[in-house]
Amino acid sequence: FIFVSWGGGAIAGAIVEQLGVNGHLYGFDQDRDAVARAIDDGRFTMVYSNFRYLENFMRYNGVEALDGILGDLGVSFHHFDESGRGFTFRDPDAPLDMRMNASAPLTAAKLLDESDEERLAEIFRLYGELPQARKLARAIVSARANTPLATAGELLAVADPLLNPARRKKELAQLFQSLRIVVNDEIGALRDMLSGALRMLRPGGRLVIITYHSLEDRLVKNFMRSGNIEGRVDKDFYGRVSSPLRMLGSKPIVADADEVERNPRSRSAKLRVAVKLPA
Repeated sequence: FIFVSWGGGAIAGAIVEQLGVNGHLYGFDQDRDAVARAIDDGRFTMVYSNFRYLENFMRYNGVEALDGILGDLGVSFHHFDESGRGFTFRDPDAPLDMRMNASAPLTAAKLLDESDEERLAEIFRLYGELPQARKLARAIVSARANTPLATAGELLAVADPLLNPARRKKELAQLFQSLRIVVNDEIGALRDMLSGALRMLRPGGRLVIITYHSLEDRLVKNFMRSGNIEGRVDKDFYGRVSSPLRMLGSKPIVADADEVERNPRSRSAKLRVAVKLPA
């Protein structure tokens, strides 16, 4: 059994094509649009849920162990292409939504309107790694005193004067990324998924994670090295690292030039692999 976050379905579809008659793939996604594009194949089951609940779902359905787990993190191209979802700054009229699960209560607009300056600065600094995090937070709090920010264009009007012109697009991407991560609790969901994945993998099973920004990658790397969310490395009497996982390769796999040309998003992708060791 293999678990994968569905997204656009390209990776999952390729996996299904390689499965034998006894293989089965479970694809998780909390986005109704992604679920609607699920393939019709007896070797595939689409699960409309956040992948943080993979362990609960599998155990509820009688699956006791998995041979492989693949997590493709971040957002799909269709999120950026659908301006009404608010994931991109390319459409100034797009609402500040950013929810992967459209029924979730928190939107980016609500987050910007209800968070105090300290919280906003923390979001921009931790999840966007923006050097002007405090100034951005202060400017947003000042602007919303007159009218709450509701669209991408309204947020751009506040942020633009504070951005480095030479890095404008990159810093806008970091700003929108930081809001998206918090709106969807992406880091919390990743922690839950990794913990559940370790319990669900059978000895010899592979854990494969594709990340797209440094915060995710650090968390995944530390988890694979230590076997725990805290990244705490335990050692035995002889000083050898004691972990239920063994990383395959000291460095992540990255896209080559041809892959980047075909898929520009892969430029920031890092793939890490770990195998679960016998108890």
